[in-house]
Formats: sequence, structure tokens, C-alpha cells
Amino acid sequence: MTESGLTFTGERFLPDCEREIWYEHYHRYTMALDWVADKKVLDAACGEGYGSHLMAQTASSVDGVDIDPTAVEHATSRYQRSNLKFHQSDVLNLAFEDDSFDVVVSFETLEHLAEHEALLAEFKRVLKPDGVLLISTPDKKEYSDKTGFNNEYHVRELYQDEFKQMIDEVFTQQHWFGQKLLFSSAIWRLDTTPKTVQFDCLDSKNNVSNQPLFEPVYLIVAASNGDLSNSKGQDLYNFTEQSEQIYGHYNAVIRAHIKAENDYKALAEKQQSWLNHPIIGRCIRWFERK
Repeated sequence: MTESGLTFTGERFLPDCEREIWYEHYHRYTMALDWVADKKVLDAACGEGYGSHLMAQTASSVDGVDIDPTAVEHATSRYQRSNLKFHQSDVLNLAFEDDSFDVVVSFETLEHLAEHEALLAEFKRVLKPDGVLLISTPDKKEYSDKTGFNNEYHVRELYQDEFKQMIDEVFTQQHWFGQKLLFSSAIWRLDTTPKTVQFDCLDSKNNVSNQPLFEPVYLIVAASNGDLSNSKGQDLYNFTEQSEQIYGHYNAVIRAHIKAENDYKALAEKQQSWLNHPIIGRCIRWFERK
């Protein structure tokens, strides 16, 4: 049981989780803040509720739905805003009228279901004709094939071309984004608010490119049958948090390894000094022969 009151099993992210998974999940929702500002929003499969609560900072209203009544009860108790409500509902059969929402957000839901086409159809039904779907899912090639990782809670993962074909059948307008946790260094101006981005990536031959040289692990799509050309979305979203928990964990692990290495070296040096002792060394070699 975590501080949230819910048990982490690996199926649902909880804010008490640490390191990579925390950054990946929170970043998707901070990205969504641009897209949901002053909008009526549905957070489909909202889980613990942290993302719905975050989006309610800028949205006109947020309805979070999840199939698990325990999660909904927890979210209702923990996250309270006047423009935020939580409901127990199956995302394949949403209890909302047609054309109810400006934005539907569905992060890391698709791969947990087999009925992908039915899910997108239901999202389209509750979206207004010019509404926007923000949806993410892992790229099977990067997430599973390359790593050999098997997530027992994923029912049906997709390759990027499969995901694209599915989105094409429902939505005519799309903005595609890739997400991957990176180790990077930031340099920013201190005398003004940064307005431009330079993404320097060094390849294996020491050449620098102003673009990511990686394949994304997660695919995020803003899809609509309306006009996306005037959307408030950015080309690049960066994310961090003040406590720098993942960097702190990295430093703690490195320090532990360095200490263990130094302790080993000190012990080895001490053992060597014993072996060099005229009496103790003779005793040690005698016991080793025995």
C-alpha cells in the first residue's frame, strides 16, 4: 500500500511511484495543459486522478472516468476542485451524451484493451465535431521488441504504422509527438523567458544535429476532425520538477557504488598488508593450504 492509499501492482500508475515512470506519466499531462485550457475535458481511464486534477488547473471542467470504483472513490476523496468530477464508467460505454467534450484525454489506455476500434469510436462519439483527442500508447517496437520486456497488463500493443492506420480511419487531422526519457543538460537565459529551442544531439561519430536521434518509446497523437492549425500546442515539450527525484536517485546509487568499490579496495589493501606481515601472512598461507 502506498501513500495514495492504493496498491501499486504495475497495472496503474500512482504518484507515489519513483524514477522513470513518474516522469513519463506526469509529462504527458503537463503537455496536455496547453490543449485543455478553457475546454470541457474528459480524462478517460483517469486512474488515481492526479492527471485530471492537474488539467483542472487550466480547463473549464474535467470529468475523470475509470472502471475501478476503488480508484474513483480515492480520486474523489483526494482531489477536489469545483470544476472536477470523477465517475465510475467503462471507457467503451461512456455515460455521456454525444458531442459532450472539447477534448478527450486518454493516456496509456489503448494497450490495456483489445477493442481499439470501439474505443476510438466511443471517443469520437462524445467529442464535439471539432473536438480533439489526445491519446498515447507505447510503440511495440521500442517498448517490447527491442527490450524483450513483457508487460503482463498490456492486452494489445501496436506498432507505429498500425496505430497510424487506426487513427487515420477516425480522424482527418493529426499532430504526432514522440516521448522518451533522456539524460540531458539544459542551458537557458537568466535575463529573459526562453522563447526558442536548440536541441543538440551528438551522434556516434561526434557529429551534432539539432534534432533527437532516438526512436520514441511512447507515441502521443493530437487527433481531430476540426482544424488543428491554430492549436496552442508546442513543437517540443520539456519537463522537470523542483525536487529532481530521478537525479537524486541516480546520485544516491552512484555514491553507493563508489562507496562499495572504495570499501572493497580498502579491504583488499588490508588483506595484502596482512599477507605481507611476517607472522600473520605465514598463518594465513598455512590455513589456505589446509
